[in-house]
Amino acid sequence: MAGKRISKKERERLDRIMQKLNQEYGSDFRCFLNYETPWQLLIATILSAQCTDERVNIVTKDLFKKYQSIEDFAKADVKELEKDIHSTGFYKNKAKNIIECTNRLITEYHGEMPSSIEELTSLAGVGRKTANVIRGNIFHEASIVVDTHVKRISNRLGFTKQEDPVKIEFELMEKIPKEQWILYNLQIITLGRSICMARNPKCSECFLKDDCNYYGKSKNLDKKP
Repeated sequence: MAGKRISKKERERLDRIMQKLNQEYGSDFRCFLNYETPWQLLIATILSAQCTDERVNIVTKDLFKKYQSIEDFAKADVKELEKDIHSTGFYKNKAKNIIECTNRLITEYHGEMPSSIEELTSLAGVGRKTANVIRGNIFHEASIVVDTHVKRISNRLGFTKQEDPVKIEFELMEKIPKEQWILYNLQIITLGRSICMARNPKCSECFLKDDCNYYGKSKNLDKKP
């Protein structure tokens, strides 16, 4: 897509960051949520809202044994499903959305997962983040998923100053090469969990520190008397 004009210096910095991310984390596509079918990934991603992937994987290990088909979720008792997913948080809304979502997949899409962003976001409990997870992992459609890590680190790197996830998504798509979109999601999540945490980031240990606006500002503040 057409992007905003980026200076040669900024383009070189951005390219260095992408190269460093690929060198550090590799260029293999992988998903942090465990799943075997498209509908399992959809449910796992709905559960991941305001919850860690690790917790979701613990819950879905038993959940997908109990509910073995999309039809099982569609006809689930909402109170029982709430108990099954309680530890993921916001379980009432999630249970309600999962049942509504799977019912609609059956009645309108014959149990098949739609691929367009418009169709996916029309499903209960599915926003752009969830839709892009499905599009990237199931249909291999390049997309940028703006979760808390991507939002925080993209701001720290100076790729965006936006706070709204949708605006961040489109701004990153303008700056980051399309072939890097899915990798960027995975790499930034890994970086956010291990080094660039929300609190007490390990800036001095970060392989991106020389190209990071946040680290540069923190160093300058430290130098002030």
